[in-house]
This record gives sequence, structure tokens and C-alpha cells, in this order.
Amino acid sequence: MDLLNTLVDKGLRRESPTREEALAVLATSDDDVLDVVAAAGKVRRHWFGRRVKLNYLVNLKSGLCPEDCSYCSQRLGSTSEILKYTWLKPDQAAAAATAGVSGGAKRVCLVASGRGPTDRDVDRVSQTIAAIKEQHQDVEVCACLGLLSEGQAERLRDAGANAYNHNLNTSEATYGDITTTHTYADRVSTVQQAQAAGMSACSGLIAGMGETDEDLVDVVFSLRELDPDSVPVNFLIPIEGTPLAGDWNLTPQRCLRILAMVRFVCPDVEVRLAGGREIHLRSLQPLALNLANSIFLGDYLTTEGQAGKEDLAMIADAGFEVEGTDTTTLPEHRADALAAAAGGCGSHAGAAGGCGSHGAEGGGCGPCGDPASESEAEPAAVAAREESHADLVAVRRRGVGTDLPPNA
Repeated sequence: MDLLNTLVDKGLRRESPTREEALAVLATSDDDVLDVVAAAGKVRRHWFGRRVKLNYLVNLKSGLCPEDCSYCSQRLGSTSEILKYTWLKPDQAAAAATAGVSGGAKRVCLVASGRGPTDRDVDRVSQTIAAIKEQHQDVEVCACLGLLSEGQAERLRDAGANAYNHNLNTSEATYGDITTTHTYADRVSTVQQAQAAGMSACSGLIAGMGETDEDLVDVVFSLRELDPDSVPVNFLIPIEGTPLAGDWNLTPQRCLRILAMVRFVCPDVEVRLAGGREIHLRSLQPLALNLANSIFLGDYLTTEGQAGKEDLAMIADAGFEVEGTDTTTLPEHRADALAAAAGGCGSHAGAAGGCGSHGAEGGGCGPCGDPASESEAEPAAVAAREESHADLVAVRRRGVGTDLPPNA
């Protein structure tokens, strides 16, 4: 197919496809979906090899949000039966983070409900970052706290946050149909504040909210212009008690086409397979690893994900390998640019990622982002990482009425 050959050539050159080409990917038939995956997979492997980065969410504060985002179980007016609790203490958050790190998670994503943090909240999160890094020196930390006020991004960076997540979610034209308590421009501003502070920016989308193909292409092209290091792709989980509870608009094949389109438009960016993958991709999840180079391990914010051991088995069975902390996530040109902006090493401060789900520490530089670097790693180091994954427990979020801590 000439279209796919053209898109592969452009992706290998980091050249943007046209809007028409991106729309054409979404318009391909189910009969062509394996060809689309194979083509986008060439771009993915060129920039990221067969490595899969693991990320783990810690929900610091759940529910009771004053915002009205239609997709969210924590929104104003939600009747979803979710856990509601105030801020976890730093030692509680660090204990929750350990569950993910023990399973091979390279990044811990600290998420809190709300419009945005107060200065006191930033202090709380800073203490939590310190507690996590005291136990796990090499772990990357991404904060996802909502809209930032002046100076807060710099304070989070100084506290050790490597990245900040704030998703655009949908196109600017349709944003008001999804949320009315803040604007699309507010979200763009927060991502730009994180970038200006030298943190790795993480910003993505949610597909399946009734948007058109044009809306999907609009938001992905807006993300390319914003230039985050990581783009989480969420698929709407129609949670009971939210306005979008009945919106089941996705098929596994459409999800694959959306991921392929994102990869073609953002060829050298970490594409994160995020919320909703289990219920929408179902048995085709392994195919999506040919498009995305990053996933969440275990659960999401208020919904249960696939068991951690099943995630690791899926990665291995599909012929991929878990990315270690000794490997830079981003391709060398992006890692170097981020390191220059942050004034730090591109290995840890620059490894892209973030929360993104419904997305500068010290130390020496690791290997560059050459896809071959992981396969050339010392066999003993690879074996040690594999052994560290063997004892992973199935990570499950506690149910209502149990005494288990969140995310344990």
C-alpha cells in the first residue's frame, strides 16, 4: 500500500504526515489492519527497538474533584462507586510505589484528583517524592496534579520530579463538550509550564468519547506541535455514574488504527498504551506493543487493570523485553535536547513518560537511545532484571469495604 510505505519513510525521517494521510490511516479497513500495524511497527522499532517501558500509578488523593470532566469517575456530581480518600502520607505512597517497582516499573506516576495543587499540596508531593527516591534511587517520578500555578513546576522539578503529565484529551473544537470547568488553553498552558521548568512533558488523549476522525487527528497534531516527550493513548472506560457511561464506540481494530496514527504523527515520541487497553483491545493487546513502546503495569486510578504478571507474560510472549533503568527511553536526539533544557543527564531526567491515565535526579548517564543498546547489554544484567520480575505479585486496587491500602 503506497500510503503505508510513504508513512514509514516519513516516520524514519521524523517527518510529519499530512492531515489527509493521518485521516487515511483511520479510514483503512479491518482487512488492512495487520498491514497498518506492520508498517507503524517499523517506525516504532526504528526509534525504540523492542523495549517496553513499564509505568506504575499511585493515586495520592481519590475522588471529590470540583471539575466536571465527563469521562472521569472522580468528577463533580459523579455517582460512581469509587474509593474516596484524602492525601496518602509519604510512607504510604512509597509503599504503594514499591509494588510497581518490584515488578519492573521504571517510572512511578503520582496522581491526585482536583483542579490543581495548592502550595501546601506541592509540599506534600515533594515529601512523597523524597520518600520514594530514598527507597528507589533510580526510579523516575512523574507528577499529575492538575493545573499548575506560577512557580509550582519549578518547585516540583527541584523536589526531584522528572516529568509532569497533563493530557489534552480531545480536540480544541470539542473540548467544551467534555469539560466546562476549565479550558483547553488551560491544559496547554500547564504542559508548557512543565516544559519551561525543564521537566519531561507528558500529554495525550482519550479516544472513544464520540469524537470524529477529524477530532482525533486534530488533537494528535496539536500534541505534535506541543512536543511532549510522552503521549499516553487512553481508550474511554465508560464508568457507571459518569455522563459517558453508555459510550461503547471502539473495536479492537479501531484502537490499533488510532495507535498507528499516533505513531506515524509522533514517530520518535514515547507512545504510552494507557487506560482502557484491556477492555477495548482485549486479545489483540499484544499487537498494540508493535505500536506503543510503553504501558502501565497493573491498575489505573479507579479501575482495575490486567494483573501485573499477565502484563509481563504478554510482553515476553510477544517477543518484547522490559526496559531497564540503565537504558534511556528516548532516542538520543530527544534525550539530549531534554537534558540541555533540564540541565541534567538525559538518562533519567530525560526519559520520557508520565501518568496520562483516565499520564532531575542525579547520577551518571546510561546508554543512549539506540534500539540496539538493550540487546547488547551484558547478559548478567538482563538476567538480573528478569529475576527481579519473578516475584511480582498481582497488583490489584482494593475494593469498597476492604482494609487493603490503595493500589496494594
